[in-house]
Amino acid sequence: MTHLLLRADASPTIGVGHVSRMVAFAEQASSRGWSVTFSGTLTSAGWFAAQLDELGVGVVPPTDPGDASALPRLASAVEADVVLVDHYGIGEQRAAVNAEGAVLVSLESREFGRRQADVVVESELHDLPRPEDGSPVVLRGPRYAPLREQVRRARRRRARRRSEAAGSGSAPKVVVVLGGGAVWREEVTRTMCALRDTGMAFDAEVVAHGDPEVPETVPGQRFTVSAPDTRLPERLADADLAVSAAGVTLLEACCIGVPTALLLLVDNQEAGYTAAVDAGLAAGLGWASDLASPHALDGAAKALRALLAEPGRRGRMASSAASAVDGLGAARVLDVAVEAKAAAP
Repeated sequence: MTHLLLRADASPTIGVGHVSRMVAFAEQASSRGWSVTFSGTLTSAGWFAAQLDELGVGVVPPTDPGDASALPRLASAVEADVVLVDHYGIGEQRAAVNAEGAVLVSLESREFGRRQADVVVESELHDLPRPEDGSPVVLRGPRYAPLREQVRRARRRRARRRSEAAGSGSAPKVVVVLGGGAVWREEVTRTMCALRDTGMAFDAEVVAHGDPEVPETVPGQRFTVSAPDTRLPERLADADLAVSAAGVTLLEACCIGVPTALLLLVDNQEAGYTAAVDAGLAAGLGWASDLASPHALDGAAKALRALLAEPGRRGRMASSAASAVDGLGAARVLDVAVEAKAAAP
């Protein structure tokens, strides 16, 4: 039986995107009859921990990112065939992992998390040059985006509801989600202010930690604040517009087919943000931190007003996004990992 070892972390600072991707790989591996072990922190990601448990994934304490021998030792202990790493703090591991009889699959985002591997995955929307580092297989683009079955179900749900949503005369439903981290309270509050300043009617659900301050609204506007939970894909499937950070949620929103306005939170999101906006897959609102400026806040409000007022534009954007991301990346990556393992000495 093939054994897959997953290594990623979640925390209030880095969010839960890395672990979300691990759940997608665990689902796919389990469906193939593989055994799966996860090593990492699951702080702020209790719902993903529950999904790993439901899949029968063994969860062990995180290896020390600074200890170059820790992950190979764990690979040996669990008799891993494939080691899959999604972590920005872990250095070069390929030779040591190979020495333990496993192949290394490494997820990266530009230079973040970049390391030599038997299979490198950069599943983002951009196509910027990548330096040669000796990795024999590099899988690039949204075709390889590892998205959970729940996201693919939400894609099917939205497809079924599309005609119903198009004929609705109610205020647009908006979902605001700036990642699973707890450090973005002020940015969430400013995003709500930008929505309020559109002057348009909407019913917005804000999915956030940290109890962001809800601004006063004008007639026809409504904000509801909810803590992050397992239901985000369903919320996105039922939304007329999402306002999201440009991380993992961007690819999920594209797959589901919800029109999305993007905010930048951290540097490693910038390439994907630019690519999505340039390709017409999403609208750009700029850096979330810049919304502290009245000028930037007004610009974001104008962009959101245009989206709320133009359902046809939202529909075209959503169709393009759904065509770009089909949600089958985890299966494709594991297929290549199996080939790499078979070809290994």
